[in-house]
Amino acid sequence: MKYDFTTILERKGHDAIAYDGVGKNKWGIEPKPPKDGYEFIPMWVADMCFATAPSVVSAMKRRLEHPTFGYFEASKEYYEAIIKWHKSRYGIADLSALEIGYENGMHGLINSVIEAFSKKGDAILLHSPYYVAFLGDIKHKQRKCVCSQLYQDEAGIYRMDYKDMDRKIKEHNIHLAILCSPHNPTGRVWTKEELEQAMQVFEKNDCYVISDEIWADIIYKGSRHIPTQSVNAWAKEHVIAGYAPSKTFNMAGLIGSYHVIYNETLRNQLRRYEASLSYNEMNVMSMHALIGAYSTEGEKWRQELLEVLEENCRYAYDFVQMNLKGVKTKMPQGTYMLFLDCTEYCIGSGKTLDQVICDGWEVGIGWEDGRLFGGACHIRLNLALPHALEVEAFNRMRELVFV
Repeated sequence: MKYDFTTILERKGHDAIAYDGVGKNKWGIEPKPPKDGYEFIPMWVADMCFATAPSVVSAMKRRLEHPTFGYFEASKEYYEAIIKWHKSRYGIADLSALEIGYENGMHGLINSVIEAFSKKGDAILLHSPYYVAFLGDIKHKQRKCVCSQLYQDEAGIYRMDYKDMDRKIKEHNIHLAILCSPHNPTGRVWTKEELEQAMQVFEKNDCYVISDEIWADIIYKGSRHIPTQSVNAWAKEHVIAGYAPSKTFNMAGLIGSYHVIYNETLRNQLRRYEASLSYNEMNVMSMHALIGAYSTEGEKWRQELLEVLEENCRYAYDFVQMNLKGVKTKMPQGTYMLFLDCTEYCIGSGKTLDQVICDGWEVGIGWEDGRLFGGACHIRLNLALPHALEVEAFNRMRELVFV
């Protein structure tokens, strides 16, 4: 490989919550420090233990050569990079700069849309399992979260329950939903047919959709990301889509998401609200970082990254199947998250999920309580780390946790 995905970087003391947040209580979900003799392995915060793509760093260095950082506007190159990326990656040929808007992170977008398109006390639909912060966004804005449970078919594949979605939208008079595509934490990549059926439910109920597509560029063999807005004419006009290079290129700390909104009325309504806050301003380094990410070299780096991540996911899936009795999971189709179902293990061993999680923390496995994500007896794992660390973590699971 041309790029380095094997070096174990020293991240302690280098602005990394994944390491420096351990043992703290800012969110109340942080892993506890391990016992003496065990190095901590970060598998919780959803960033990567790989160096950020070189094309991103190079673009930022070039900008730093000019020593002024005054007020600025997003450049033509910024919009062109996004438009070219969407055309080459997703086959979207009609995207224009007018339809692209900067966002201070995906949560900034979701919070703004909630405020602009609903009122306090309104219900918002969310699939469960869910990304925990989406639940927090809804509650923080004093809206009511109504969950439609994803179910697993005979093959264990997570599916949307369209009848349940329709029933709950009607019962709670819902007119705004959050869709996670690809889905975190299950790793599902929705097919076009699945998205079409979901859009039919939303259209029938006059329900706008926020589509979080931040994982769109981490898709494994046999799957393909379908932009939600592309599935039909209704979706194009009623879906607000959010994207970012942060997950793919390991640049979450730079803050640089963006939305795509085709409907002029929706676009103007959201932007009027965001303008009233005077907070949603791009950082000049974030702009150049995106240009570097969405470049020819950035795409080459992404292709190698996908090979590494898919191998890590396959290793983890196979290991669980062969070595962790009573633990179930599915091979992710996208993202670098793994969702472990520990129900059978806990029943057979007599351990509670709390005990299992703490047993892992004690030996340096920095995983997350899956109940925070709507899992009944689950653990969420981040697999975006050098393979040597992954192997060590799973060996500890077999020898010291799931025994």
